[in-house]
Amino acid sequence: MFLTTKLKQLARISLVAGCMSMALGVGTATAETIDKIKEKGEVVIGMLVDFPPYGILNTDNKPDGYDADVARQLAKDMGVKLQIMPVTGPNRIPFLLTGKVDLLVASLAITPERAKQVQFSHPYSAAQIVLFGGKDEKITDAKDLAGKRVGVARASTQDIAVTKIAPKDAEIRRFDDDASAMQALLSGQVDAIGCSTTVAAQIAKREPGRYENKFVLLQQEMAVAMRPGEPETLKAVNALIDQNIDNGNFSKLYEKWLGSPLPKLSK
Repeated sequence: MFLTTKLKQLARISLVAGCMSMALGVGTATAETIDKIKEKGEVVIGMLVDFPPYGILNTDNKPDGYDADVARQLAKDMGVKLQIMPVTGPNRIPFLLTGKVDLLVASLAITPERAKQVQFSHPYSAAQIVLFGGKDEKITDAKDLAGKRVGVARASTQDIAVTKIAPKDAEIRRFDDDASAMQALLSGQVDAIGCSTTVAAQIAKREPGRYENKFVLLQQEMAVAMRPGEPETLKAVNALIDQNIDNGNFSKLYEKWLGSPLPKLSK
């Protein structure tokens, strides 16, 4: 009888201990990144440092660029310290998923494949590919490329985009790289080129008032990446991004680094 009673007591103790452990485990599992950031007073943000002008190393060998400025603004708005951790294209998502960084502000374009791995915020940036040409060229859309000479970097995103929309009598001239296409435009070998807004800004700086963006060929939006299954973290980050787009902060930073206002972004 004594042994039976003792066994029952031990069983009850084990059951209570097990329930407490489960409760503690659930509490830990549901702690979100945004809560941990506030608790430690610091956010660790992963970013590329080899993707100018979004991510670079400045003369002091410190991370800089548009993404770095966005990261600084987010940390400031959160009221916490910022640690920027350099990442690469291949390791940026693994660094996030294994907890080495809290968030990614790493020029990560939103794609369906990536959305299966991470949780994306509202877009904070966009890389645009534009048709760029002389101000005297009357080009407003694809049909106006008829009879025009259009330069592109061979096998590039802009090559694909221009080839897809150009009329049959447009002459597409393919060059080895963006620098060669840019030189072809400057020397008058082509009437316009397909290029990123970064390249367009370089040309405009070199020859002020001579060229302009004709129309957008395509736009890839970039977002902050977070670990999946964290609704409160997503809500908090989205609120900060919306705030900085609405008040013009991100547009000022975009113009600082890319030479043009922030493009209109989706939500």
